[in-house]
Parts: sequence; C-alpha cells; structure tokens
Amino acid sequence: MLQISNLIIITDNELEISAIRSQGAGGQNVNKVSTAIHLRFDIEASSLPAFYKEQLLKLKDRRITQGGVIVIKAQEHRSQEQNREEALERLKQLILSAVILPQIRKPTKPTRNSQKKRLESKIKRGQIKSIRRQVID
Repeated sequence: MLQISNLIIITDNELEISAIRSQGAGGQNVNKVSTAIHLRFDIEASSLPAFYKEQLLKLKDRRITQGGVIVIKAQEHRSQEQNREEALERLKQLILSAVILPQIRKPTKPTRNSQKKRLESKIKRGQIKSIRRQVID
C-alpha cells in the first residue's frame, strides 16, 4: 500500500512489482540474486482521482509509456527490499510532481526610476562610443 496523501492511497493490487537481476558489475551476487525491482503502474486502471490521471498523462516523462503505464526500475541498492521502497518512493514523487501546478506569473510594469536609469545608461554608453570615433579634420 502506497499513501500519496491523506485521502489518496494506492493499493498493492494496482501495482505490478517484479524482481529482476541487476545490471552491471557486482561479482558473485549479481548473477545469482534478483535484487532489482521493476514496477509497473497503469494510470487509467488505477483508483486515482480523475484530476491526478489527467495531469499524469499530460506529463512528458520517459517513464510513462504511450499506453499510460508508468515503468520504474530501481537497482541502486544491494537488497531487494530497499530497491522496492525506492521504486515506490519514486512513483509517489512522480505522482506528486504531476499535481503541483506551476505558479502563474503576474505581469508587472517597470518602475519609473528603473526606466530612467535604463535610458541614462544607454545615453552614457552612446557618449562613450561617440568619443571613440575617428575625428575627421
């Protein structure tokens, strides 16, 4: 069971977790023990609220397939249980990141003083450049 917020809980039957062998160097242990975790979560078939589903499907994330399935592979740790917890935490963070809406920018006007300073700096720069010009006799 994965608790996203106070009201939203994902049950274990919605998650498809399988243990696979980790990649890379690791000596004797890597060839014998399946410590990596492969987590699959179907967004459409889940019990998430409609708003969460829409926001997740809008995300442009390589972990979300075209069919709307989130695929997470965790193989950082040497134990299967730690990798399972990390995969669940990554899923939780992905769901929470989809729901947080970006803050809307309020357009502002530059202050009168900042406009004045900008124009003065342009005039000063122009005067410096005019001094550098060749003098024609």
